[in-house]
Amino acid sequence: QEKLVESGGGSVQAGGSLRLSCAGSEYAVTNYCMAWFRQAPGEGREGREPVATWDIYDGTTYADSVKGRFTITRDKPKMSLYLQMDSVKPEDTAMYYCAASQTYPACRRLAENDYNSWGQGTQVTVSS
Repeated sequence: QEKLVESGGGSVQAGGSLRLSCAGSEYAVTNYCMAWFRQAPGEGREGREPVATWDIYDGTTYADSVKGRFTITRDKPKMSLYLQMDSVKPEDTAMYYCAASQTYPACRRLAENDYNSWGQGTQVTVSS
């Protein structure tokens, strides 16, 4: 499994910005399907759709709830995946997880259990 380590979470006011980082390996951020998931308080962790994905085939995709506000990028030399969160809302409050699929390089149509490497999560809290 790929080791993934998230950072950058914290507390921010609504309308503000935050950037999450996910440190992995150069091979992972170059070749794997990588994604950001989130788990809001009280929600289960099964069957979730990713907040954002990145792969070499389709580039980036976003959930409708964050489209136009969040941006997923990757930096090969820094071996990292990022999630830039702008215009955040209280409903963005959640634990955010970085995930990678070593089995499937394309993110399209992957289910949550197709991602086989996960970070420990980083908490984002948005106050109104």
